[in-house]
Amino acid sequence: MENAFNRMAEAVARATGRPWAFALCLASVLIWGGTGPVFHYSETWQLVVNTGTTIITFLMVFLIQNTQNRDGAALQAKLDELIRSGHAKNDFIGIEHLTEAEVEEFRARCVEAKRRQMADA
Repeated sequence: MENAFNRMAEAVARATGRPWAFALCLASVLIWGGTGPVFHYSETWQLVVNTGTTIITFLMVFLIQNTQNRDGAALQAKLDELIRSGHAKNDFIGIEHLTEAEVEEFRARCVEAKRRQMADA
């Protein structure tokens, strides 16, 4: 089920990021707006677009979060492998799992190391 969801999330994310998807949404809004006078701008007319956009937004949040989580994890794994296989300090592997304060401490250490490196040069 997870693989099927991932494939579907990728396909939807890819499709909705295309110019034609934006054009389709824009056309839908323009058509909806154009039908306002026909329906006398009724509450039902307004409810149609409100309900549709709410449902689409609700579902898209989960799809986008899924793709971002996977992309972030893949990028982090690649960076961890570069750190592990290179000459960088291995202390930074897994840093994304630390608290914000611990990450800021690492950042401060990096700034200080860079400052010392610049002073030595």
